[in-house]
Order: sequence, then structure tokens, then C-alpha cells
Amino acid sequence: MQSDFLVKMNSIQCVKKKIKTIIALSDIPEDLIHSQNTCEWVLKLDPKADESLQIAALGHDIERAVKNRKVLRKDYKDYDQFKEAHAINSVVILKEIMNECKLDGKMVKDICEMVRTHEIGGNKKTNLLQNADTLSFFDVNLPFYYTRNDREETKRRCFWGLKRLSLDLYHFVIECKYNDKDIEALVKSCIVQCN
Repeated sequence: MQSDFLVKMNSIQCVKKKIKTIIALSDIPEDLIHSQNTCEWVLKLDPKADESLQIAALGHDIERAVKNRKVLRKDYKDYDQFKEAHAINSVVILKEIMNECKLDGKMVKDICEMVRTHEIGGNKKTNLLQNADTLSFFDVNLPFYYTRNDREETKRRCFWGLKRLSLDLYHFVIECKYNDKDIEALVKSCIVQCN
């Protein structure tokens, strides 16, 4: 009979593997990169981040990768409502995965709460996830976003991200490097306007 620790670790690995497999099938090219990068930012901001926070980081946007269950922005009157629906839908999908992998009920509850509130924050762990998600947007998503959207929409999205980022973390955004000078100028102007 396996020890409780081994059972827990097997469940955690099962969840992480299923999340990565689903996100790898996304139509959005940066989804897998963003998932992994958000987890890297979580660990950069808190090297002692627990497994629940790491799983939440990997799966916070999973609904975008599930074609027939994806929340569409056009179905919501404003961006914040869209983001709330996106977070809730990600929770539903993650909960199914965690239950399939027989993840501990306390961890499931913790992860669901973090993902449900990852767009708005609210407590130490959720705020950490929100900050990591935002930093990952600027770190890896922004060039992809810019190619799919016009300058004004990209600017709006940058402002939205900066408004939710802790001020003491702005220096990480300033340090981001882009191959496109227009993106660099856009980010710099947004930061200046936010201060």
C-alpha cells in the first residue's frame, strides 16, 4: 500500500500532466508558454509557493484551450465580466481534472478559489497568482496579443494589466524586452501614464 505522501504526489503529477496536455492543444499559440511562465513567475515571487499555487498558476486560463467550452468576449458587455466568466469556467474544467486525478479535497478547494479570483485578487495567494499572471502577460503574451489586435486594444489591455499589478512589481515590466520597438514604446508610455 502506498503512503499518503506518494498518493498525494501521484495525484499532483496527474493534475499537472492533464493541464499541460489540454493547454498544449490550444488554438492560442502562447497559452502553453503563458501557463508555464505564470508558474515560473509564482516561484520567482515566492520560491516557497506550495503545490496548490503552482497548479493554480498552470491551469488558471485552461478554459481558453477547450474549444467547445471557451468563454467568448463578444458575449459580455464589458471586459471585467468576460474575465470573471473566464475564471469561473476555468474552475469548472480544473475541478473535473482534479477529481479525475483524485486530488485531496482541501487542495481542490484551495485551487478553485485561487483560479476563481485570479483576475481580481483578494488574499495573499490569490494576489500572488494575479501578479504572476500579469507579469507573464507582459513577459510572454504581449507580442502575440499585439499581432492579433490593433494598437488601441493592446494599449487598453496593457493599462488593464498595469492597474491590477502591485506597484512594487512594475520594475519587472520595465525590464521586459521586446523585439518590436513599437511594443516597447507602448509599454513605456503606459507605465508613465499609470504613475
